[in-house]
Amino acid sequence: MMALVQLAGIPRSTYYNLIARINQPDLNTDLEAEIQSIYAEHEGRYGYRRIRDELVTRGWKVNHKKVQRLMKKLGIKCLVRMKKYKSYKGTVGKIAPNHLDRQFTAEAPNEKWVTDITEFKLFGEKLYLSPILDLFNGEIITYTIGSRPTYSLVSEMLDAGLKRLPEEHHLLLHSDQGWHYQMKPYRHALKSRGILQSMSRKGNCYDNAVIENFFGILKSEFLYCKEFENVEHFKKELKKYIEYYNTKRLKAKFKMSPVQYRTHFEKAA
Repeated sequence: MMALVQLAGIPRSTYYNLIARINQPDLNTDLEAEIQSIYAEHEGRYGYRRIRDELVTRGWKVNHKKVQRLMKKLGIKCLVRMKKYKSYKGTVGKIAPNHLDRQFTAEAPNEKWVTDITEFKLFGEKLYLSPILDLFNGEIITYTIGSRPTYSLVSEMLDAGLKRLPEEHHLLLHSDQGWHYQMKPYRHALKSRGILQSMSRKGNCYDNAVIENFFGILKSEFLYCKEFENVEHFKKELKKYIEYYNTKRLKAKFKMSPVQYRTHFEKAA
């Protein structure tokens, strides 16, 4: 062997260093196995940051960059994504003033509603969720979900919401400047029911922080804590979760669920 090394002109030190590296065990083997185990346990819902957090709870000392690198090496990535859907396409209709102005509290039901759209990536498909949330108690008034962010996603949500709205009201409905909310039919539907339209300032997610917070709760309590067989199963479980969120999940500041808080208010009124 040394004769071949000398023939090839390779320094003896380089040869012995290479042999030592070949014989050295891969220090990442156990870590990679643990990463794959966590990934499988959560059926692909965990990305590298959540896998890193789980590794730390299991006693591993590793940073998220290394986990990201090893996941890339192993060819695995999170199968579920939820992100802010950017529906802003410039001024395609009319932009309403920001009447809400981050005043996120309401004295009674149906005074201030907020709405937005978020995007899921699930099993290689995209889904879009469009809910209405009442700022009085955090209740989800209604929602629609679809595979495309069409205008009907918003118009059908609004129609369902308006069926819940009493004839006598002083409602403000707030959104971002997404193209759906600029459309004439949407604005006309609000005006015909005497609803004041409000919009966030361009590119300012904090103007609609409460519904953004709901999306975060949905992600942490639902997406990462449930097992889904397919998209239809996901939709069924989403319906169950929103019912749970409205009727059973306690809100810290109320010490009761949104529906319980609304019912308590209506009885006391």
